[in-house]
Amino acid sequence: MSTRIVVTGTDTGIGKTVFSAALTSALDGYYWKPIQAGLDEETDSQTVLRLSGLAAERMLPEAYRLRTPASPHLAAELDGVTIEHQALLIPEKDRPLLVEGAGGLLVPLTRNVTYLDLMAHWRVPVVLCARTALGTINHSLLSIEALRARNVAMLGIAFIGEANIESERIITEMGKVRRLGRLPHVAPLTRDRLRKAFANGFDIRDFLKEPS
Repeated sequence: MSTRIVVTGTDTGIGKTVFSAALTSALDGYYWKPIQAGLDEETDSQTVLRLSGLAAERMLPEAYRLRTPASPHLAAELDGVTIEHQALLIPEKDRPLLVEGAGGLLVPLTRNVTYLDLMAHWRVPVVLCARTALGTINHSLLSIEALRARNVAMLGIAFIGEANIESERIITEMGKVRRLGRLPHVAPLTRDRLRKAFANGFDIRDFLKEPS
């Protein structure tokens, strides 16, 4: 079976979609966003398509496309849609597949099920994306604890933002998690600049290792 990786974050708006675009491109793989909430602006799949340089067929269609930009449980209710989480099964492909969650681990898909429940069911290794700004230590360590409590394997943590050596060190030491690297804010954000920044900050072989 080809490599499958779930990308999640410690919070929303930290840059995990940009990171996902860079990682999907580096893996020359497929990308899947199971649930997209908010369709009026560029969707995450469209962002990954634009920044990865991969063909459109590498972007697997979302299982749910919800118009309202909100937590999936609320967006589905407002759109009159029922999310059947049991049917959200990770596709098997002939090359690496990256699956991107929404927001953080405990974002609700329904009033009874969170993304973390889904990840525990999938049993696919996770990359945790964390910002480097103030507050990241608490959010990162809580996320690591939540993953471990549900026996979700982690490939490691990917930091996003400007260098913060001490925060990155204490998170990886206390969390006993592999530091995969750091993706700085890329401006202007172009495909080539993102690809170069990712190559400078990460070793793609780390994403193919056994999870911790």
